[in-house]
Order: sequence, then structure tokens, then C-alpha cells
Amino acid sequence: MEQNLIDAVALGGSVEAHSLTIWSLFFQADWIVKIVMLILIVASVWCWAIIFEKVVRLRKLHRDAGKFEDAFWSGGSLDDLYERIGSQPADPMASVFSAAMREWRRSAARGLTQASGLRGGLQQRIDRVMQVTLGREMETLERYVAFLASVGSTAPFVGLFGTVWGIMNSFQSIAMTKQTSLAVVAPGIAEALFATALGLVAAIPATVAYNKISTELGRYAGRLEAFAGEFSAILSRQLEEEVVRRWERLRTVAADSMQTGDGIAIARCRKSMSRRSSM
Repeated sequence: MEQNLIDAVALGGSVEAHSLTIWSLFFQADWIVKIVMLILIVASVWCWAIIFEKVVRLRKLHRDAGKFEDAFWSGGSLDDLYERIGSQPADPMASVFSAAMREWRRSAARGLTQASGLRGGLQQRIDRVMQVTLGREMETLERYVAFLASVGSTAPFVGLFGTVWGIMNSFQSIAMTKQTSLAVVAPGIAEALFATALGLVAAIPATVAYNKISTELGRYAGRLEAFAGEFSAILSRQLEEEVVRRWERLRTVAADSMQTGDGIAIARCRKSMSRRSSM
């Protein structure tokens, strides 16, 4: 009876010597397990920072895109809208619009919008500029998103490595003390399992956030592509109208010249019309 009482007192003292609070599990762990825990904690904090930044930014982008679309489809002049945006647009949709308008103005200054033969090349060039701008903007938005996928796939295994290492130390303690009591190995096993818990804490939010943010980015990219397609169609119609107006002016001048009998004007109009058709 007295021997049992001594064993109970010794057992109780061994349990109290190892506190099982979160801070105690960290500070009493092996140095390799501590490194694993620190890696997982830093990865989790970084993931939450990325999640917060992407969620806030995506909401702002959708809000800004809605405002820009309202201004674009309001019926106002596209040149006035381009002047208001300036050379530093605030959101990706405005950047796509600004890049296309900049290329349009450069071509118009060189007189390429009035040449029917160069219309196809100008249209392809504008489409290419919009696609390049769209890709560059989406690449900026997708920055650090891949880190969420990496943490979601690797954090559980990093935590498992810490768990395996902690359990190995617990079994070594059993071999050294030659005691099979659970109180001897409980602190080490608790520290090891805490590493696994940290791995799951880092991996689960990262995986869920990666799926959600990737879906939202894909949706926003589709919105930009739809706008680029619509704007390309508008510019294509504008090019056709430019050519039609040019031909109408030439026909009007030719008709007036025929009525007045101005042979020199007729020759100039015919020469200009033949030049335009050859282009």
C-alpha cells in the first residue's frame, strides 16, 4: 500500500512537470519539431495575408469594372473617356481599353484607319494589344496564388514529419528510462501531434481559399475577355464606317465634278478611288 502511494505521487509529479498547454507544447518540443512548427506558423500567417489581400482586391476590381462599364456603355464619346482615364488606368479593364485606344489613335494619326487594305492588319494589331494587356494584368492578379496551393498540398506532410520525429523521440525516452508508463511518452506524443495539427491548420484554409480565389479570378478574366471582344467589334464597325464615309465623300466629289464638267477633278477622284481600292 505504501509502495503504491509512492508510485502515485511520482506519477503525478511527472505529469505536472510537463504542462500540455499550447505554449508548453511548443517550448518543450525538440528543436527539429520547433523548426517544423515555426515553418507552419509562418506559412499559415502568410496564407492569411494573401487571402485577405486577394479577397479585398477582387471586390474592388469588380466594383471598379462595374463603374467603368457604366461609363463605357453610357453613350458618351470614347475619346472623352480615354482622356479621363489618362495614361495610368486604375483597373485592368480600363487598362485594356486604354491600350486599344492608344493603338487606335496612333494608327489614325498615320491615316491607317482610312485605308481599306490595311484595315485587317490594324484590327489584328488592336486585338493583340488587348490580349497582351489582359494577360499581363491577370498575371499580376494571380501573383502569390500558387503559394496557397503549395501550402495546401505540402503543409500536412510537413506536420507529419514533425509528428514522426516527435514520436521517435518518445520511443527513445522509453528505451532510455526503461519505463512503459504512458506518462513518460505522453508529453512527447502530444508535442508531435501538435505539429500535425498545425499542418492541418495551415493546409485547410489555404486549399479552400485557393479554390475560391482561382474561381473568382477565372470569372474576372472571362469578364475582361468579354469586354475585349465587344470593344474589338465596336472598333471593327468604326473602321468600316471610316471606309464607307471615305468612299461616300469621293463619290460625292466625283458626281459634283461631272455636273460642273471639271475634268481635272474627275481624274483626281478616279485616281484616288483606284488608289484606295488597290490598298
